[in-house]
Amino acid sequence: MADSDSSSEMTILSHFEELRGRLLKALGALVIDTILSMLVTEQVIHLLALPIGGISQLQSIEVTENVGVFMRVSLTLGVILAMPVIVYQLLMFILPGLLPGEKKWVVIGVPLASIFFLAGVAFAYFVMLTPAVNFLVQFLGVATTPRLSNYIGFVTNLLFWVGICFESPLLVFILAKLKIVTGKGLLRQWRIALVVIAIISAAVTPTVDPVNMVLLMLPLAFLYLVSVLLAFLAR
Repeated sequence: MADSDSSSEMTILSHFEELRGRLLKALGALVIDTILSMLVTEQVIHLLALPIGGISQLQSIEVTENVGVFMRVSLTLGVILAMPVIVYQLLMFILPGLLPGEKKWVVIGVPLASIFFLAGVAFAYFVMLTPAVNFLVQFLGVATTPRLSNYIGFVTNLLFWVGICFESPLLVFILAKLKIVTGKGLLRQWRIALVVIAIISAAVTPTVDPVNMVLLMLPLAFLYLVSVLLAFLAR
């Protein structure tokens, strides 16, 4: 009995050690990529300001506001660049018992997750951002000069969360691998999925404009179909 308890304790400790090691690797990648991102952060801020007419259309009020915005954008870029490492470490911790033939899914899943995330960021920037900014700035016809921190916070939140939403196929693949969901079950629950997609789209979309909501719902619905396919492949 004592040997069993000792073995169980060692197993738990080994899992904690593995989790700590993988978190440290993910954190290290995030720190390095954030530092490297600082080299291009200023150019990225100007790029993010294009939908509102350029950086000259924004204003700063607080003394530390510009520095805060610089660090926020650097951290966001760091997360995007470190996403492959973060996803890899997460997958290797959650799916440690993969068979040799199944390990190829990790190799495929990591770049696929990055592609989906970047596709979400690109979709939000090129399709959603300009209509959303125009709607908000021109609402009620009142002249608006947004604060730099408020505008950049709004933009980075939109880009990041739409990118995360585009990661849903990978999440479904992991759940299917863990035998929590199945492809057939997802197909049967497509009506519920559409309701959930509508709720997520309403939460992520920064405006009350239904056009922007539909713009996000369409790719998410397509990604749901991709998720169903990946669920079948996972099982």
